[in-house]
Amino acid sequence: MSHPLSPEHFDYSEEAGVATIRLNRPDRLNALTFESYRELTDTFAVLQNRESVRSVFLTGTGRAFCSGGDVEDIIGPLLAMNATELLGFTRMTCELISNMRLLRKPIVAGLNGTTCGAGAVMALASDLRVASQAAKIAFLFTKVGLSGADMGAAFLLPRIVGQGNASALLMRGHFVSPEEALRIGLYQEVVEPEALEGRGRELAQELADGPTLGMLMTKEMINREASMGLEQAMEAEAQAQALCMQHNDFREAYQAFVEKRAPRFRTGQES
Repeated sequence: MSHPLSPEHFDYSEEAGVATIRLNRPDRLNALTFESYRELTDTFAVLQNRESVRSVFLTGTGRAFCSGGDVEDIIGPLLAMNATELLGFTRMTCELISNMRLLRKPIVAGLNGTTCGAGAVMALASDLRVASQAAKIAFLFTKVGLSGADMGAAFLLPRIVGQGNASALLMRGHFVSPEEALRIGLYQEVVEPEALEGRGRELAQELADGPTLGMLMTKEMINREASMGLEQAMEAEAQAQALCMQHNDFREAYQAFVEKRAPRFRTGQES
């Protein structure tokens, strides 16, 4: 396999602290293969310690963001696997989502079109979701005879849209319009198709230009506090904030306020 930052199965580029991952199999609606699953999983792991990257923009090419696992390349072969092999595959798909959530850098998903199956969970694992008016989303696992609890969807989705909405999405497996997804909080913004790329990159750049430690600590605490009680969460936030107060970004924000200018959080960081 190629090096994760010189991928064979999707496009990768970096600019001004933003890594762009673009799924690029438009003829197959950007469906995933065994190889692209593995390469995406490895890429998100590598980005954890890549100092030149401070945020990620994840999007697709053509009429789809990602239509899930490729029917010919994945679904067919799964039917011939034994129990051990099937568990190895499902654990790998969960590893991809884990690596996205554990990445201590924000991920913006730009949903350019059809988003379903594994593609829907990848969107869910991102921190912000901006959708085109042409995008529709479905967690369609029950439609193919599987559990709606796939790749962490049953963990993540209720925390974003609430248990009732999550139950409907995961049990019914139906496609949801951009307007409905925005209403229930699954999407943060819906834009015209021609504006999606620019808006997604704008958000990713905004996050990349923000305080690095503050951003990564925010994401980490969102993850960690999901399983904490109130007192534990208060102590964890107190410690996290005290740590951020010792960072140069805190002093830079104060100095910028005094000098009536925008803070320069990237000073001294690799661009």
